[in-house]
Amino acid sequence: MSGLQCLASENIWFDKQRYDEAEKCFYEGANGPSTHQQQSSSHGDQELVSRMKSLELENQTLNKVIESMRAALQKLETRVAVLEKTPAAAAVPSAKAAPVKQVNGDDDDDDDDDIDLFGSDDEDDEAERLKKERIDAYTAKKAKKPVLIAKSSILLDVKPWDDETDMAKLEECVRTVQMDGLLWGASKLVPVGYGIKKLQINCVVEDDKVGTDILEEEITKFEDFVQSVDVAAFNKI
Repeated sequence: MSGLQCLASENIWFDKQRYDEAEKCFYEGANGPSTHQQQSSSHGDQELVSRMKSLELENQTLNKVIESMRAALQKLETRVAVLEKTPAAAAVPSAKAAPVKQVNGDDDDDDDDDIDLFGSDDEDDEAERLKKERIDAYTAKKAKKPVLIAKSSILLDVKPWDDETDMAKLEECVRTVQMDGLLWGASKLVPVGYGIKKLQINCVVEDDKVGTDILEEEITKFEDFVQSVDVAAFNKI
């Protein structure tokens, strides 16, 4: 094959641009960075310097704020220290000292015990007197208040032995039952059957003094007239 035919069969001519770019990169690497790379590097250095300056300014600002806070804290600590050293008596200006008795130098030791700087005994006596007056007033007021007495209204059915029993005499016997806390009321005769009538009588009792059991016991003592006693109604008043 001739040389011309060999050159014609090579495809290097179709990739000429790629080979040119490779050659350019080779020479740039041998001769140092290009002008474009130098410009990019310079631009990056300037940006880094700018950011460092910005951080330095922020750091200075933060240092000023910290110094200001330290100064304020130091003032606060100084004020607290002054308040802690202040005597307790200065914090209670309302306490009034009793007038001090002037004595000669020879009698100082004898009269020290008689001096009352704050008059505490007089104040205690006055407070005790006021307390006693209030207690006495409350006790008197409570004594005047009426006590609530629990009462009940009771309706009793008093049954006779038969129709021949004297009902007027039976009622008279019932009303003779008297005791503290008992008050008899109205009454009436109620037919039961076969001509027999029962006495229905009302009374008011104090619950703490009179009960239904004692009423039944007292009334049934009149055994000549009374057969039995029943509670027909019981109501609290």
